[in-house]
Amino acid sequence: MPRYTVHVRGEWLAVPCLSSTNTIEWLGKEAVRRYMKNKPDNGGFASVEEVKFYIRRCKGLGLLDLDDTVGDALEDNEFVEVVIEGDIMSPDFIPSQPEGVHLYSKYREPEQYISLDGNSLSTEDLVNLGKGLYKIKLTPEAEIKVKKSREVIERIVKEQTVVYGITTGFGKFARTVIPKSNLRELQVNLVRSHSAGVGKPLTPERTRMLLALRINVLAKGYSGISLETLQQVIEVFNASCLPYIPEKGTVGASGDLAPLSHLALGLIGEGKMWSPKSGWADAKYVLEAHGLKPITLKPKEGLALINGTQMITSLGCEAVERAGAIARQADIIAALTLEVLKGTTRAFDTDIHAVRPHRGQAEVAFRFRSLLDSDHHPSEIAESHRFCDRVQDAYTMRCCPQVHGIVNDTIAFVKDIITTEINSATDNPMVFAEREETISGGNFHGEYPAKALDYLAIGVHELAAISERRIERLCNPSLSELPAFLVTEGGLNSGFMIAHCTAAALVSENKALCHPSSVDSLSTSAATEDHVSMGGWAARKALRVVEHVEQVLAIELLAACQGIEFLRPLRTTTPLEKVYDLVRSVVRPWIKDRFMAPDIEAAHRLLVEQKVWEVAKPYIEKYRREHIPESRPISPTAFSLGSLRMSADDSHDHRHENEL
Repeated sequence: MPRYTVHVRGEWLAVPCLSSTNTIEWLGKEAVRRYMKNKPDNGGFASVEEVKFYIRRCKGLGLLDLDDTVGDALEDNEFVEVVIEGDIMSPDFIPSQPEGVHLYSKYREPEQYISLDGNSLSTEDLVNLGKGLYKIKLTPEAEIKVKKSREVIERIVKEQTVVYGITTGFGKFARTVIPKSNLRELQVNLVRSHSAGVGKPLTPERTRMLLALRINVLAKGYSGISLETLQQVIEVFNASCLPYIPEKGTVGASGDLAPLSHLALGLIGEGKMWSPKSGWADAKYVLEAHGLKPITLKPKEGLALINGTQMITSLGCEAVERAGAIARQADIIAALTLEVLKGTTRAFDTDIHAVRPHRGQAEVAFRFRSLLDSDHHPSEIAESHRFCDRVQDAYTMRCCPQVHGIVNDTIAFVKDIITTEINSATDNPMVFAEREETISGGNFHGEYPAKALDYLAIGVHELAAISERRIERLCNPSLSELPAFLVTEGGLNSGFMIAHCTAAALVSENKALCHPSSVDSLSTSAATEDHVSMGGWAARKALRVVEHVEQVLAIELLAACQGIEFLRPLRTTTPLEKVYDLVRSVVRPWIKDRFMAPDIEAAHRLLVEQKVWEVAKPYIEKYRREHIPESRPISPTAFSLGSLRMSADDSHDHRHENEL
């Protein structure tokens, strides 16, 4: 017998259907009848017949025809919403779909698996798990470690040994011994009471990352969770059943208690949960719709699920991966701007960077050469100003290797710390099976990722700061020799005037966001937890800074491509023409004023999806192979100094011959 879960005015109702020939209208009326039955005042209605409503799917919000049969229109166990005419939605109502869920309209259950052992997860892997590209399974070695760790906990419980968090209370109550009969209740109470976060829920992608990362930490075998419970958590992940996790509430020590408690709350069938199939619903209904049962916590398992730095670190993974992507593409965009402003490549000469051999600086200079070297990619624009009277360019162009370079090195440093953190055990107490004992420590303290992510925000912000100054040069006719604000009929048209203001606003906002959150600490838990990292805010604001950087560079990309229009029919280098063509595939030239925000968003999407890098990368790597003997691909975290080995002659360009 099919059954449907129906949402009516904040209530979730399970409605069995005896016949698949019943109509959608019948389903709505039956749900309203059950809703009225549960209300002392019948929900304010005299009868079901007087209620006017329409019905839509929770997944995708598609409206349903009231005359269709449930068998034709719905799948068994589908989630639907009854919307009563005349109702005004409460501002506190949790929508049936979270922010950004349009991305899940294309969701397909993954077929490939990533095997987790707690030791070898990469930041790229975690981001891909967040995107729903993989399911999870444990390695055999991890299963053995988890089993041995659990045996230690079972012995402690059996012998009634006094151990923090297993047979005692938590925080200030660490000296309160709990009777054996209450140990399971202790764990449930822990999860419920610590689920005290506020704010918007994490997006599905970020919730998946958080859940996947917690699984990876548990797989290390130092948490004391049972293999049975861990396998249940993995099943929830693989079904993409994602608990409601407010983004605010962690101080980053003792771990990310509030967000991880909300994660655990959904796993035990309480609170709200979301899946691509159901939208938001009560967790128990979402789990049941996917054939899953709520987890029954055993001693220590509540603590095992909520104690660690996984909120900070999972958001940090996304931040550092996006930072790496935008840093690579910033070089390409800046090179395009240099072409439009008729700059010189002399500042990227190999010998200059060989005598100040920072790895990031050398790599950025190499990328500029690979995109602008006229001997390899003839540029009609460069040739047009070969004999101009300018000697050198402004810092925003000339100093890109030095400014962009340190950003690359910062990202590499932060990525190294985050990679270590995602493969670290951060519980308390730690369970050491080989020693058959538990030890209380402080691995839950989030100072490492907090400090690193504050540093990331400060570093990557500079890409936007210097980009905004290049946008100013593009828009200012006294600096660019182009029409004011990159538009014809100025005055009638404003062109990029306010787009530049938007870039300036984002850069200014970033300056405030770059204030380190980890310099702050407030004592909590009755001074038991008397120093904290504030890493949750460090991670969230790092993500905001990175997004602002992406948006500023999207504006520069649009402005540089618009500048090209005024230099036609002259052409730039082949790789930069390919970048221009990519942009023009989603944004047409600016002939007269139009609604600009969609253009900025389209360019931003190109950067987020790394399309600009994908277009230019083959030319950069081809240049590398031709100029660096026995070169190796350069990873985002380790720049090769091999680019310094090319001869000085290879980097000489013929722009601004008067410099010679």
